[in-house]
Amino acid sequence: MKIGIPKEIKNNENRVGMTPAGVSELVKHGHTVYVQATAGVGSGFSDGMYTEVGAQILPCIEDVYAKSDMIIKVKEPIAPEYALVREGQLVFTYFHFACSRELTEAMVKSGGVCLAYETVQLSDGSLPLLTPMSEVAGRMATINGAYYLQKTKGGKGKLICGVPGVKPAKVVVIGGGIVGQAAARVAAGMGADVVIADISLPLLHELDINMPANVSTVYSSHDTICKEIKNADIVVGAVLVPGDKAPKLITRDMLKLMEPGSVLVDVAIDQGGCFETSHPTTHSEPVYDVDGIIHYAVANIPGAVPNTSTTALTNATLKYAVALADKGWRKACADDAALAKGLNIVHGKVVYKAVADVFDMPYDTEI
Repeated sequence: MKIGIPKEIKNNENRVGMTPAGVSELVKHGHTVYVQATAGVGSGFSDGMYTEVGAQILPCIEDVYAKSDMIIKVKEPIAPEYALVREGQLVFTYFHFACSRELTEAMVKSGGVCLAYETVQLSDGSLPLLTPMSEVAGRMATINGAYYLQKTKGGKGKLICGVPGVKPAKVVVIGGGIVGQAAARVAAGMGADVVIADISLPLLHELDINMPANVSTVYSSHDTICKEIKNADIVVGAVLVPGDKAPKLITRDMLKLMEPGSVLVDVAIDQGGCFETSHPTTHSEPVYDVDGIIHYAVANIPGAVPNTSTTALTNATLKYAVALADKGWRKACADDAALAKGLNIVHGKVVYKAVADVFDMPYDTEI
């Protein structure tokens, strides 16, 4: 199979679809791999590192798409790429369709096969291709929250860990999944007073046992969230409904409960965000103020640490990429039910129910 790895063109997106080590594995399986010139530079991988393992370097993104049967990316195609996706071409990447009708309609029109990392799902409900970036995003959520808590950055001027004689900051994490756990562990490690809210009692029980002593758990409800955010310094939104829009758990009215200079970090922004006042931001302009509350809602948080993120992502995606290349997407998905759940749009049909429901589009069960 001919596999293309284009350079990401989203704002400040420095990750790349695959490391040279991953490309080496595909080449060993007899596949041709095209990498766009300088695609890996932002992650610390030179063109030479790719050619050394057998990749071919192409000068522009148009060539990569035109020559390839399968495209391996990090982020969803953006407007300049829509016309490059062609009938029958497999695109393997994060799509997050539920928060963009424009992207969904463009991919339906393309006739391509869109296999989304974020909806590949194992029988236990876990999301193996979302997990590595969730680990990164959760950790970065706390780090960025602490940074913007500084007075010079618009925050209330608190040091997250406090000092002897001065209490640490309070960090509230809404959602106890992979993102939430990562955010909580980093916050706890920095010395903050941490609260995790979730609706799963078994998960809360597990977290209560396994989390550090400065992490407490509460059952998530509207009343609980209102109570906890009143004296919160940083709130991390870490809820996820696979393939669907995130629920709005903090409304604009609720911001009045919070102290000015508090920081909201919406990690769920890829899926529409879990705060009513959230809208996607970029690494070049990451924050904005609503009613005195700082909002951080960068849609590609792991892009700030691309070497770590690209390596972690390749570790997770490689076995699936090899299967898709070796067998073709139909056979690979027939053999692996988890991978089949990644199919969102196939030949102009929406085949993932949550996406069809969000936009009231026809849902097709036949692929």
